[in-house]
Amino acid sequence: MNLSIRDVVHDYGRGPVLCGVSFEVPSGDFVAVVGPNGAGKSTLLRVAAGLVQPSRGEALIGEQPVAALSRNEIARQVALVPQESLMMFHFPVLEIVLMGRHPHLSAWQFEGRAEVEAARKALSQVGLEGFEERRFQELSGGEKQRVVLARAIAQAAPILLLDEPTAFLDLRHQVEIYDVLHDLSSAGITIVAVTHDINLAGAYCDHTLALRDGQVMAHGTPQEVLRKDLLEEVYGVPLRVISQPGGGPPFFAPLGRHASSGAGSG
Repeated sequence: MNLSIRDVVHDYGRGPVLCGVSFEVPSGDFVAVVGPNGAGKSTLLRVAAGLVQPSRGEALIGEQPVAALSRNEIARQVALVPQESLMMFHFPVLEIVLMGRHPHLSAWQFEGRAEVEAARKALSQVGLEGFEERRFQELSGGEKQRVVLARAIAQAAPILLLDEPTAFLDLRHQVEIYDVLHDLSSAGITIVAVTHDINLAGAYCDHTLALRDGQVMAHGTPQEVLRKDLLEEVYGVPLRVISQPGGGPPFFAPLGRHASSGAGSG
């Protein structure tokens, strides 16, 4: 399912957060949205998910305007993974993941064997086998983030939106999550992920959208967008570019005042 953002402007009353943002995400594409804090990245996801009605412009799922769909219709098409999930109830993990199946059930229908199997499979995909009976509030921040991702996977929506999906995760689990997202994209799921990790974006994503001050600075392949000159303009910080043996995507490291002047190129 393709996703379209057309000339979106949004203002929370403190000045524009998004300024005429337009881009297309083809079906099955994996897009990283990068940029500094306050660039409008999270607001853009909320517009795409129908949680924010923009001041101007629109988001479309396929050819349907998001604003014309009911919440349940949107939930069958779009799954959203927020940066933090503030669940206050002591639900077991399996029950939380099963919530992702609710858009596919009628009002009085209970989850059956197929729903439980889908939830268990989603937990396995994020590396949480055996966590089904654990209480959500007893988990670490990284484990909570993976449970929420599992819930979105179980939702089986053709579009998956993620706001910092690897926040709170250690290096191994960051790579594992991006491996899962890459597999989902390869299976035809359309993915848009807000991330501060430009190196993971370069290694995994098909396209990259760079935002700054609510405006699109660049949109294209990682090779076209993740360039030293452009990223230094977007983030306002000098970068070192480290070439990888074998010609893989370059690694970017910020240069602070006390950074070493060691090896690197660029």
